[in-house]
This record gives sequence, C-alpha cells and structure tokens, in this order.
Amino acid sequence: MAADFLARTAQAQPDAPALDDGVRDWSYRELEQRVSAAAYRLQGVVATGSTVALISETTGSAVVAAHAALAAGVVLAPLNPRSTRDELRRTLEVLKPGLVLAAPETWELASSAGALPVSLTALDGDGEEALTRRARVQAGGPDLPAQTQVLMWTSGTGGSSRGIALTGTNLQAGISASAARLALGPTDRWLATLGLAHVGGLMLMLRAAATGALLVTRGRFRPDEATALVDAGALTHASLVPTMLRQLLSLRADRPAPSLRCLLVGGAHCPPTLVERAVSASIPLALTYGMTEATSQVATAPPALVRRKAGTVGLPLEGVEVRLDEGGEVMLRGPTVAAGYVGTEFPLQGPGGWLRTGDLAETDEEGHLWITGRCSDRIVTGGVNVDPVEVEDVLRCHARVSDAVVVGLPDDCWGEVVAAAVVCVGGASPSSGELEGLTEAHLTKAKVPRRWLFLRELPRNANGKVDRDAVCHGFGAA
Repeated sequence: MAADFLARTAQAQPDAPALDDGVRDWSYRELEQRVSAAAYRLQGVVATGSTVALISETTGSAVVAAHAALAAGVVLAPLNPRSTRDELRRTLEVLKPGLVLAAPETWELASSAGALPVSLTALDGDGEEALTRRARVQAGGPDLPAQTQVLMWTSGTGGSSRGIALTGTNLQAGISASAARLALGPTDRWLATLGLAHVGGLMLMLRAAATGALLVTRGRFRPDEATALVDAGALTHASLVPTMLRQLLSLRADRPAPSLRCLLVGGAHCPPTLVERAVSASIPLALTYGMTEATSQVATAPPALVRRKAGTVGLPLEGVEVRLDEGGEVMLRGPTVAAGYVGTEFPLQGPGGWLRTGDLAETDEEGHLWITGRCSDRIVTGGVNVDPVEVEDVLRCHARVSDAVVVGLPDDCWGEVVAAAVVCVGGASPSSGELEGLTEAHLTKAKVPRRWLFLRELPRNANGKVDRDAVCHGFGAA
C-alpha cells in the first residue's frame, strides 16, 4: 500500500536523508514522525475514504501533506495550482472533497473557485481550529472504484477533463517496475521538478520514499536553480518534460555534470534534435513514454539504450503488456492500468482489460517502442496520412527554429491542409519558403506545410502541453 512506503523505509534506514526542502534537511525518521502527526490530525476531521484535495507546487509541506493523506486512509486528489478559477471550480464540483489543503500562493485561487481552503501549516498543528471548522462531509460525491488511494485529475491529451482512480496495487506496480528498469536505490538524489498534480511528479515522490532516496524540493521548476544544484553535485536524478530539458541545456551550455546519473524525460514527445544535443553533452538521458491511466510509465529507455538508439522509449516495463492495433494505436494492460475514470461514463478499460491509449507507435526488430504521434492529431490530406510529429521534428532541425507544432486545417479541396506554427530563435525568422524547402527535402510532398504561422511562443494548457486547438484558432485570426 502507498501508505506503507515511507514507514517501511523509515524503519529500515531512519537516519538516512529523506527530504531537502531548501530550508532544512529531514531524515526518514523525522519525516515519518511529521507525516504520522499530520495523518493523525487528518483522521480527526476527515472520514476514511473521503477525498482530500491538495493544491500546491511540490514543496516540503506539500510532500508531507500528500504522504499524510495516504497514511490517514483518505483519497488524495492533487490538483493543478496553475488551473484557472473556472477549471478548478468544475473539478471541485465533481470531487466534492471533504477538505481542501492549499499552499499560501494558491489560497486566492481556491477561494475564488468556491472552496474553503485550509493552509498546509494546519497539518503541523498551526491552525487546527481552521482544520476542524473547514472540513466537511460532502454528499453526492463521485463513486470511486474499490481500493482507490489517489485520484488524479487530468485534461488528458485528447479529451475532456476527468478523474483517474489509482489503487495501491497500481502505485506499487508502477514504483517497482520503474525502479527495476532504472536501477534506482537509496544513494539517489532526485530533484522534484514536476507538480504533484502531474502523475510523474506524484510517482517520483512515492518512488523516492519506496527506494530510500533523497527528495529535493524547490517548488516550481527554475532552470537556474536546477543548474546550481547540478553544479554543486547535489543531484543524481531529475524528472523533466522536454521544455525543461531544453531550458536546462541552454543555460548549462556544454558544462559537464559528473554527479548526474539519469535525467528522466517524458510527458511529451522529445524531439530528436534535443535528444542528440543532450547525448552530445554527455547528459545521461532516459526517455519514457507513459500516461496517467497507466500510473505514469509504460515503457522507458535507460541512458545506455538512449545513447545507442536515440529516440526509442525502449521496452515496456515489467508486467505491462503492449500491442499495436492494425492502425498502429498503442493498447496496453497490466497491474499499472488505473481502476477507472471518475466524472465520466466513458470506460477506461475495454474488452480483455485493454486500454486504448490514443497514441501511435511502431516497434523495431528488438521490440523497442517508437512513439510517432496521436490518433487525434493525425492529418488526412488528399487521402494521405500525416503524423504531425514527423513534420515537427524536421522543422526543429532548422538552426533558427526552437519549436514547432503542426496541425490540420479544413480545406475544401484536400479535406485538410498541413499547417505549421513555428517559434524562432531571436533575430530574423526564416521565410516560409525556406522552411517549405527544408521539409520538401526530407518529406513527401503531401506532408509539406502549406500554411505558416510565426509565434513568440506556443500556447500551452495548465499542464504545460501544447494547446493544438488554440493553434488552429490562431490560423483563423492570422
């Protein structure tokens, strides 16, 4: 069970460093004692099985609150502190949590969304009266699958927002499989770069506790702060999305990072140019493919494999079965597949327990997985299938292109026409003709973008993923 991870490690290595929050260091004994006291306070005001929402970046106090919720036997629902007021209000209306815990910087957001937030410090005994006063039993909350311990709220990569119920079995299977693939252990020092509302951030926290590693928290990711920690030799591991990796490499240039053993990159497609840049700088890069519905990782390529075969996400993790249907869509099943959706009648698992991911992939002769795009993003122009990722990767090869997104726009003649939004690196932007020439040299004619949009930055949603609908609307306004 998730609640046991911290307690078991505290018993096995009580004096080992557990948490560095930038203010002080906590041993596993000290962290477990603090979590136990906070769990006791939660049990006094919230019934077992009730939902406790947590709105915070990944700070020391948020880590304590998350562990305490699991230890108290309540359902932990970490929510994105970067949500809009309306997004958060809709989520809370479905969840009807018994308690909303909020970091100081999210207090106004939570209140404006209709919540009665309680400060994280109340779990330390500062403001217990507010904890008791604001905890409430909510009638009509969602029915949760049996054994649900964590409820992740996600907009997903291809649908409306909904909750995803994770059980203790899901969490344990995900932790064990990831730890085995990456050879994780008690000498690791992880920077918590992702928010707890991101399944990668939550699993990093639990994985660190289960393996006896040190978790380093500094709140919201700052590339300069991360670079300083790397230069000081304070980190061995970090979990990043591609945008973070690009920022880190730009800031570090080619400086060596001898203490690093693994930078785990996922959450979105990592362009080949970015992978090659990291490998050339001797960064030990691991590429992972996953999703919230699979308790984070599905397949992960360790650094040695990435150096040999840049771009693959490797073999599925132990216990995860993967197959591709006739159209190349990834289907999977196994102990990491979530128990079900919440807030929608759409079933998570199909016949035989298979989860349709909506992702497209290919496998090579060694069985390694290569992610090629999303079913929903695929463009059909004149009867030809175009996967945007392939075109985007070519555009990023241009020296003055820092990022790109490719979408399909309605067209009376071709059904859809390929369109590209491009972010350029300072100075003069390349012309559309120059970029057309680049893509024509690498791709078939049908895949060459015919409409262009030059942006200062790509629009992104609260989870940091590119908002393709906003890009399409941008072409309409151009």
